[in-house]
Amino acid sequence: MWKLLHHNRLIYFNKNLLFSRLPKIKISNYIGNSIKANVQKKTSFLNVKTVGISLTGGLIVKLYISRNQVACEAQNTRLSRYETSDKTTSFDWKLLWKYLKPSIWYFIAAVVGALAVALLNIQIPQILGGVVNVLIRYNENESSTSFIAEVKNPVFQLVSMYIAQSACTFFYIFMLSNLGEQMAYKMRTDLFSSIVNQDIAFFDKHRTGEIINRLTTDVQDFKSSFKQIVSGGLRATTQIIGCTVSLISISPQMTMMSLMSIPTVILVGTVFGSLLRAISRKAQAQVEKTTAVADEAVSNIRTVRAFAMEDEEKELYNHEAALAMLYNENLGMGIGLFQAGTNIFINSMVLSTLYMGGYLLSTNQLSAGEVMAYLMASQTIQRSLAQISLLFGSVVRGVAAGSRVFEYINMKPTMSLKGGKILPCQSVKGDIEFKNVSFAYPTRSEQVILHNFNLTVPSGKTVAIVGASGNGKSTVVALLERFYDINDGSILLDGHDIRSLDPSWLRGSVLGLISQEPVLFGTSIMENIRYGKPEASDEEVKQAAHLANADDFINNFPKGYNTHVGERGVTLSGGQKQRIAIARALLKNPVVLLLDEATSALDTQSEKVVQAALERAREGRTVIVIAHRLSTIQNADLIVVLNKGRIVEMGTHEDLQKLKGYYWSLVYQQQGNASPAG
Repeated sequence: MWKLLHHNRLIYFNKNLLFSRLPKIKISNYIGNSIKANVQKKTSFLNVKTVGISLTGGLIVKLYISRNQVACEAQNTRLSRYETSDKTTSFDWKLLWKYLKPSIWYFIAAVVGALAVALLNIQIPQILGGVVNVLIRYNENESSTSFIAEVKNPVFQLVSMYIAQSACTFFYIFMLSNLGEQMAYKMRTDLFSSIVNQDIAFFDKHRTGEIINRLTTDVQDFKSSFKQIVSGGLRATTQIIGCTVSLISISPQMTMMSLMSIPTVILVGTVFGSLLRAISRKAQAQVEKTTAVADEAVSNIRTVRAFAMEDEEKELYNHEAALAMLYNENLGMGIGLFQAGTNIFINSMVLSTLYMGGYLLSTNQLSAGEVMAYLMASQTIQRSLAQISLLFGSVVRGVAAGSRVFEYINMKPTMSLKGGKILPCQSVKGDIEFKNVSFAYPTRSEQVILHNFNLTVPSGKTVAIVGASGNGKSTVVALLERFYDINDGSILLDGHDIRSLDPSWLRGSVLGLISQEPVLFGTSIMENIRYGKPEASDEEVKQAAHLANADDFINNFPKGYNTHVGERGVTLSGGQKQRIAIARALLKNPVVLLLDEATSALDTQSEKVVQAALERAREGRTVIVIAHRLSTIQNADLIVVLNKGRIVEMGTHEDLQKLKGYYWSLVYQQQGNASPAG
């Protein structure tokens, strides 16, 4: 069913049956049960109608109508919301060295330990061969010396090597674990730092689930793969080389016979590697999409619950998870085929060793101990090759995960968070001027939001910006906050272009933003308010809360300012959250206050309380108000009316009412079609 909806497909119905049953059943189920084998061209239909049906977020249905039948073309548009790129990203070896270099001594120690284990594993077959020769001599009664005396020395060497092997194994695993954790820590912190420093446009383009997936799953995959590759790969490679030398010294004939097939194995492995890396990238991209679906559903669970969309969300998640499962199954099958082929090669080596070794033993060209040593050395190679085949999957996953992590770490924002002029706080007045500003959002650059926008906001004055939705009101605030840089023109603060000012200083000391949907953190009220000024004392926090009319309701909580608000402040009412947000903004004593629909989501009673807090907050500050409600804007010193990104009217409430233009029309609509005063 999902596969059908994911692609455009024509599905044919009996016309009468369709219209008789369509209102009674779920369209997705009906489509699934009503496919006919015949396929006709769209051009044969007389009429085309497009119907949008919200099943799992956006099902578009086109009906092609003729005299005898109706064709339905269905597309699930919501799936496109979760599309992520699985493009090839090159692995940054220089950046890997940057993370490896500070812990290079851990790496060297781990390498030495792994090499020691490998060398011991190479020597053990030789000593075991000596023990076997002693046993053979005593079995054939060829020795006159004491068995204990003769076997004591090789056995002691063997026990010593086993103990040393265990000690070195612990040592290199411990060193490698420390190395991996330190690298992962630095990668995580650098990745998080890079993400936080990105432009707002980056977050407009990338979904939260995708970002978090790289921060958690991809870093973990890379760390695990790195440790496995260094430990297992180094040990296995050393053992293969060392044991091969031992095999040549014991019997060149048998060794050459075994090594003849190795070039074929290398060639096949190279081809498999290329294919599996591509599958791994697709699998990780699909896991990223699955995480994005889950993140959005959980983050917006109240909306999901309010619209009874739990089943649809589960259906969508199941679809994305099924695709992730399919890609990973294909990856597992490929790795399994590679390992199966490796096992065939390894077992063939064992059989050839037994055959050739038996023949050479029968002709007295090798002793029993040498055959035993050869067999054990070849088995060591066998185990090493098996380990390398297992590591192959780790290499594929590790390189893909590391590439994705390094991609975000190397990503540079277009505007830095720090750097630029910092004006003396006491000299900042708050004069704001927009000069010939034009702007389009980076994610839709073809749609210009503001056209040659000009506006002067004198210090200490309140300017309200009104207009229908989508005309650029909130964009003015976003540009003043430098969430985005303008395409043309300039924005001045006290005569200084804000692009020349330090962005962190501008946002932290000059501007105070209060938005329509204030976001609180899952901690106490005290810490949420202190977020506006981390060094503020408890008394300063309480003073800010008092200015925001929040002190009374906070003190009514059993734990007062230590009350935890829950994730995003879900345990508080809208008015309470808004007043805490006002207190948070006032705590840093901003020169310019930006109110972006600060009361539009509140009921009348809450709006009055919040409006009173805003009136107190506006005193002595430059204020830009984005609002629809008349009660919020009618007392402003200047009202600016926007339409399609351009200022069409400007003046006081009374002046604009007399014009009977855009503003008059907005007020007329808001007052329920009663003729507005003035």
